[in-house]
Amino acid sequence: MIRLEQLCRTYQLGDQPVKALDAVDLEVDAGEYLSVMGPSGSGKSTLLNIIGLLDTPDSGRYFLDGREMTALGEEARAAERNRRIGFVFQAYHLIERLSARENIELPLILAGMAPPERRPLVDEVTERLGLADRAGHLPRQLSGGQRQRVAIARAVIRRPALLLADEPTGNLDSHSGTEVIELLEELNGSGITLLVVTHDPNIGRRAGRKLRMEDGRITEDSAAREVADAHR
Repeated sequence: MIRLEQLCRTYQLGDQPVKALDAVDLEVDAGEYLSVMGPSGSGKSTLLNIIGLLDTPDSGRYFLDGREMTALGEEARAAERNRRIGFVFQAYHLIERLSARENIELPLILAGMAPPERRPLVDEVTERLGLADRAGHLPRQLSGGQRQRVAIARAVIRRPALLLADEPTGNLDSHSGTEVIELLEELNGSGITLLVVTHDPNIGRRAGRKLRMEDGRITEDSAAREVADAHR
């Protein structure tokens, strides 16, 4: 599903260039569940942003389902992003004046879907994510865990093939964090490819495949290690 070839990305911090990604190669199959761990500044979020088409590499190639994303213009990349990719962030990015239901419905409105078509989709996702009784509440009336569930519902309302989560439990207590991760894992179980960036080793260990990044490089990949072990 995902193929990265020699991906590089450098940022300028004052007079100092910082190599956020340094010749990264990666292949991810559809339906996989990956965690990406490593110290701050190791390139985790940059990797996620490029896979999510929120950022572009300086060099290298990125293929999504066989189509090269690095060759696309901004408008085409936005269309691919909106159609195929869902995002969950540490900050929920909910619109405070809108109810939970209205926040969830927003991607469908932006896609031009008519109200009669939107309604059953929103009903289905709020029921599935345990939000039906909170759908009319504003974000400030919800707990952190509930707000993150709203953010997840908004991310998956258009049924993306790929879900990217950047520190999705960072603002939550341990109980709420576990609930959110279990929800993401349930969505992965239904076929969505899931990539989770996390500083929490307990969450990172839950993934079927674990990556570690340092200094812009993937230094460990549990899938590669399993292949090597199998050939010993």
